[in-house]
Amino acid sequence: MKTNNLTPEERRIGMSLAAIFGLRMLGLFLILPVFAIFASNFPGGDDVTMIGIAIGAYGLTQACLQIIYGAASDRWGRKPVIVFGLILFIVGSVIAALADHLNWIIVGRVIQGAGAISAAVTALASDLIPPEKRTRVMAMIGSSIGLVFALSLVMAPILYSWVGMAGIFWLTAAMALGAIVLLLKVVPPAPPIQHAAPVPLAEVLFHPQLARLNFGVFALHLTQTALWVLIPSALVVGGLEVSEHWKIYLPAVLLSFVIMVPAIIRAEKHGQMKSIFTSAVVLLLVVSMGFYQADATPLSLGLWLTLFFVAFNILEATQPSLISRIAPPQAKGKALGLYNTLQAIGLFAGGSLGGWIAKNYGGDAVFLFCALLAIGWLGLVFNMNFPAQSKPAPV
Repeated sequence: MKTNNLTPEERRIGMSLAAIFGLRMLGLFLILPVFAIFASNFPGGDDVTMIGIAIGAYGLTQACLQIIYGAASDRWGRKPVIVFGLILFIVGSVIAALADHLNWIIVGRVIQGAGAISAAVTALASDLIPPEKRTRVMAMIGSSIGLVFALSLVMAPILYSWVGMAGIFWLTAAMALGAIVLLLKVVPPAPPIQHAAPVPLAEVLFHPQLARLNFGVFALHLTQTALWVLIPSALVVGGLEVSEHWKIYLPAVLLSFVIMVPAIIRAEKHGQMKSIFTSAVVLLLVVSMGFYQADATPLSLGLWLTLFFVAFNILEATQPSLISRIAPPQAKGKALGLYNTLQAIGLFAGGSLGGWIAKNYGGDAVFLFCALLAIGWLGLVFNMNFPAQSKPAPV
């Protein structure tokens, strides 16, 4: 008998790695809804540029170190690299919690970002999960980003009123410590490292199929942050107070999971990865044009946000799975590190470029730019060779 269903062990691995990933990302996201309010009354917080640097500083160090962490995990193992990164994240959180000036919070955020474990976590998942089941586990990990982002919008104002900004930073340190315990106690050991001749970075960087996926994650996260330059203001214009935005975000994220999960299962079980993947990129194009034409009402914006999260979660799940299957086995960590570097650059570029376009050409130009980006991505997807479907292992 053959099965393509996740075993209890594989499900536990996926949920544990998603929790580790999510706990760290929640710690990074929690300050976003409230930090500007806090910093304006904090020493050094009279400079808006410095507030922006404090919010985004972690992204810069993440972008610089993802490849290094991924390559290190290929050489020394996934778990030691993940633990090291989480310890750095704890150190950064403590520095920010104890800070008496905005400059020290920036230092803490830089060190938080230096715990760039995304590539090592996804590489560990690819080590422990068979290829034919990998996309569903990657979906658990990737979807945790959207879920914890929505949760941060709900939780941050409440936590800030209870424990203040220092308390939020202490909480992020505690969550990272919990992630270490989860990694060491629940996640099984990775297979032994196969020491082979290292693959040059240039070979990974210029691999034609990997390059398509790297462009894809850059485009996806550029679109995500560019849209969020406009969406909060659009919801306010539509009559929804900032404190109530979670009422749109959270249902949109949860409903998108209901639609996304069957699509992922269909992609794996029925060998329809290319059609599902391509459809998600098309949906991203449709969403960009939908926002361009949408009325500024919570209902209309909520609909397009739900469809955005459907496309986002499918692509966020399938791309790292494809990277792990296409990359040379001895360079999975390096390939995923490069992938996560382009993800971080996309996040930074989306915010800065989206803001510049909106300032100079208006909000509609941002939506049109995202649509053009999706069209370019579609051109690459049509010429992409997807890995053959793996057969389920006999049981």
